[in-house]
Amino acid sequence: MNAIDLDVSGMRCGSCIAHVKKVLGALGGVATVDVDLAAGRVRVGGEHLPDSASLANALNAAGYPAAASDPAPQQCADVENGVRGAGCCCG
Repeated sequence: MNAIDLDVSGMRCGSCIAHVKKVLGALGGVATVDVDLAAGRVRVGGEHLPDSASLANALNAAGYPAAASDPAPQQCADVENGVRGAGCCCG
């Protein structure tokens, strides 16, 4: 399953969560919508998801300002491969 994370503001309560889930769940390809109210984040899952701009536009139209989340920082390939010290690109 593919996933897209969105930063969403304006969510304040359980009713907001239900509304966000309804708006996104109505879009084709969306299988799951997980809302983290405290963090202001929404994770949308599905096999054939719309792009992040389409998801954000749907939420913006519903009154919840949204944008694609920045992806988590990636570790450098050297660290992932177990290289440390002088040979590591991270220093």
